Amino acid sequence: MTQIDIAAQNKLILELLKANTTSLTLTQIQQQLPFTLHTRTLQRRLENLEAIGAIQSIGNKRTRHYQTMVPVSHAKDTVTDDYLLPLSKEGERLKQAMRQPQTLRQPIGYQRHFLDQYRPNETFYLPDNTRHYLKQIGQTQVLEQPAGTYARQVFNRLLVDLSWNSSRLEGNTYSLLETERLLQLGQSTEGKTLFETQMILNHKAAIEFLLDSHTDLGFNRYTILNLHGLLSEGLLADPLACGRLRFIPVGIGQTTYLPLEVPQLIEECFDQILDTAAAIKDPFEQSFFVMVHLPYLQPFEDVNKRVSRLAANIPLIRCNLAPLSFIDVPERAYIDAILAVYELNHWELLRDVFVWAYQRSSARYAAVRQSLGEPDPFQMKYRDLIKQTVRHIVMEQWDKIKSTNYVQTVARTQLSNGEQRRFIEVVEIELMSLHEGNIARYRLRPSEYQAWKTQFR
Repeated sequence: MTQIDIAAQNKLILELLKANTTSLTLTQIQQQLPFTLHTRTLQRRLENLEAIGAIQSIGNKRTRHYQTMVPVSHAKDTVTDDYLLPLSKEGERLKQAMRQPQTLRQPIGYQRHFLDQYRPNETFYLPDNTRHYLKQIGQTQVLEQPAGTYARQVFNRLLVDLSWNSSRLEGNTYSLLETERLLQLGQSTEGKTLFETQMILNHKAAIEFLLDSHTDLGFNRYTILNLHGLLSEGLLADPLACGRLRFIPVGIGQTTYLPLEVPQLIEECFDQILDTAAAIKDPFEQSFFVMVHLPYLQPFEDVNKRVSRLAANIPLIRCNLAPLSFIDVPERAYIDAILAVYELNHWELLRDVFVWAYQRSSARYAAVRQSLGEPDPFQMKYRDLIKQTVRHIVMEQWDKIKSTNYVQTVARTQLSNGEQRRFIEVVEIELMSLHEGNIARYRLRPSEYQAWKTQFR
């Protein structure tokens, strides 16, 4: 079998354990995997999976067996209500707690002690094994180069991926191809609102700011306030609120959480969050800390979660680690995780989402690794339809507008409501990934590919 990367190996190990109704010994896992791993290497893979809560071990060292923590069901039509994500036991508990009707959940205000009790480099939201694992899969070949070197190398792909995924998590309906067309050609899509278009363009400006701010980039007022100013431009009722801490109360939908209202306390806690984050030495702990505490404080009138998602990339950019673009993160999973922080001050579900997101992102961007390449049940199910759709678009030599419309038509007419969005995403990624070295899988000749490539704009 072709050599595959660490993230792909972990995914296949997890899939093997999910496919078995009983737990497996290390030897059984080793024998059934479709690739070869030395015993000690496999032990490390299993330890890492257990550290992030994806699996659990049973028994002592001599009789140890492994099994998944939470059985993952097959995909349902109601994809927005359920999500296929490896969750820890605590993560699953929080997921179920956030599914309770809002009327049954206890109203709660901002808990200052949640922030006060965190001690940089003593308190850790991410266990040691998890931080080690994330560093292992996020390393690049430019670690010793100036800060931001790696992010600039993958800038074009990162710009589209992070802009689209972060906007998607806010309910933006632009597709991946439509986002790429807007960012690269400046052409908006008919039928989309000005608000959605502005949101994506703001992400572009904010990402460029992160990569251009060489010496000043960090967890300081300049970076975070300007990040908010760029992300919120044209989206707030009060233009003066862009890049400014809020002076008014705010409410949040879908939750019983009531954020702080006193401006002096908001400013005090904001500065404490920045000081705490700046003192954290581990880049992944830094990244996750701001994903927890910036949205929880709600320091701005709006756009707080977007600020936290881009700010989470600051330590990764500075350390030349693979960036985090939230690829494949289900919107419902992210919402549940944030609500658990708001209402319960528990970060475990958000940690599960964070680790999953980084696995997907690092596999996409690490230049020294191959792409994931592991079997995807959805892509296996619709393998022929995906290939037919891609081939038809290339043979017709359609541009991005016609291609997007056709993919959406195929999805509406041939897939259930819960599967349409995933199908559109998969086909669009396939189109964007086409090159001379993989066109044979679609029964395309080089001349056909070249003729289409000139039109796909």
